[in-house]
Amino acid sequence: MKAEIFSKDTISIIYGYHVNAVQRMLDFDFACGREKPSVCAIVNPGSEGWHKAFFGYGEILIPIYRDFASAAENHPQADVMINFASFRSAFDSTMEALNHPNIKTVAVIAEGVPERHARIIAATAKKLDKMVIGPATVGGIKAGCFKIANTAGTYENIVESKLHMPGSVGFVSKSGGLSNECYNIIARNTDGLYEGIAIGGDAYPGSTLLDHILRYEAIPQVKMIVALGEIGGTEELKIVEALKSKKIKKPLVIWVTGTCSKMFPAGVQFGHAGAKAGSELETADAKNKALKEAGAVVPDSFDDYGLKIKETYEKLLKKGIIKPALNVPAPSLPMDFNQALKEGKIRKATTFISTISNEKKEELEYRNIPISKVIEKEMGIGGVIGLLWFKRELPDYARKFLETAIILTADHGPAVSGAHNAIVASRAGKDIISSLVSGLLTIGPRFGGAIDGAAQEFKRAYEQGLSPEQFIKEMKNKGSPIPGIGHRVKSVTNPDMRVTQIKAFCKKHFKKTTLLDYALEVEKLTTAKKGNLILNVDGCIGICFVDMLNSCGFPKKEIEDIVGLGCLNALFVVARSIGIFGHIFDQKRLKQPLYRTPYDEIAYMTDL
Repeated sequence: MKAEIFSKDTISIIYGYHVNAVQRMLDFDFACGREKPSVCAIVNPGSEGWHKAFFGYGEILIPIYRDFASAAENHPQADVMINFASFRSAFDSTMEALNHPNIKTVAVIAEGVPERHARIIAATAKKLDKMVIGPATVGGIKAGCFKIANTAGTYENIVESKLHMPGSVGFVSKSGGLSNECYNIIARNTDGLYEGIAIGGDAYPGSTLLDHILRYEAIPQVKMIVALGEIGGTEELKIVEALKSKKIKKPLVIWVTGTCSKMFPAGVQFGHAGAKAGSELETADAKNKALKEAGAVVPDSFDDYGLKIKETYEKLLKKGIIKPALNVPAPSLPMDFNQALKEGKIRKATTFISTISNEKKEELEYRNIPISKVIEKEMGIGGVIGLLWFKRELPDYARKFLETAIILTADHGPAVSGAHNAIVASRAGKDIISSLVSGLLTIGPRFGGAIDGAAQEFKRAYEQGLSPEQFIKEMKNKGSPIPGIGHRVKSVTNPDMRVTQIKAFCKKHFKKTTLLDYALEVEKLTTAKKGNLILNVDGCIGICFVDMLNSCGFPKKEIEDIVGLGCLNALFVVARSIGIFGHIFDQKRLKQPLYRTPYDEIAYMTDL
């Protein structure tokens, strides 16, 4: 396979929906000055859509596919697959990618991939002349070009380690965590990294330390090689043989970690699956000694690692083999809004204000009262309306009044316009919300709106000091019926029991019923003219609602606001929705067919 596996044009497919890794890759693209994002697609098994991410100062959409085949087909330019699949599915997804002609490199992030699967993956990659990085890798990075997933950490660490611009050092390590530290060591002691790979700590990685060292040997821009091995296995001994046979000619600084193992009982395994010495040859001390004897630059300890890198670099610099890369400053990455807000570095004007509830606390609150307390205190629907509509706790009689009003106005049969429209919509096959809305849209000045109107007009007349006679005369002169007065069926001799109950309740529980008393005086005059000009249920509720607010001690201005906001109309909507839902369920339960108005109910007068 070619020595160079990444370039500034490398495009990848991400297997697994890992948004942080995607964003870090795109941020690295920005640091490198890439014109096109290095991520072209995301595979999220079972779902599809779009992922929105930042690309520099702007935003881009990355398509999400249900399966790898669809992503690869739609993005033939992608030659890298970064596999975040779990250890249970990493084998199948990796094999699928390796067998796709477009994919040349696969990075397998999963830990715990069975050794048998890892061996098959490695053998398949070798057979197909492709590259596998991992399993159990954090990835790799080609400075100034491309990085895999979360390699090298944060943007600040990338800039600090000069990874946004290419240097002269090729690096390979078994350890992902230590590779990030080594990038920084290399940046402080040389002109920077050219490429770095963490092969993963499993016993059978898809590619080896030697594989990458030989790649670096073939890349002219790499002038020196730095490596980090570890206790366990004989991979480093293959490097020894390559040094002896002159396959590795460039200076190699290498350290095998785990020299402290001699202080522990035999059989101790370090962090990685392969970090366990099964024989003397696999110990860190033995491998470091063999590497040094073969010509590698081997420090006395990890503490001297940076010093040996610096000495080797300076020798090459003195010989003119290395011409230091120009130090190009990285662009400043805009901080994500949420992160900046979390750190208290910015402030933002809010879009909405809520003074009635708060779901951001440990427990949902209605007007600073935890929902558990609302239940515990048995506030009921009336109490919740008080908290959310009027922003205060109402006394028991006020809560009971609101609930009584809801009960009494929940339904008035199927013939009224609201229920009728909802029934027609339901029978047309509409869903419950559409059917409900069809009914609610009829609420207005001729149906339901009398509650608001009665409260407003009777309140205005009383506060202006109009006598009942003057009020009636004024409304007549306006050519307007008195809202809340009159009923099609009910009359003085056939009273509406709903009104009777409301009046009795208010007389018994309210501190005063000033507006109701005024309305009853008006009723005496209107019914003297015609028996059905009674105070109807809508008018009674609206008028008593104002008396309720006065009894609860609401200030005059606040009462005006509450009535003016349409709270009474809202109360009717809440109540009537219960009945409308009942009619909708009734029609659906009865499986009623599409309704069509009979011809004999329509007067066809096309000559008019």
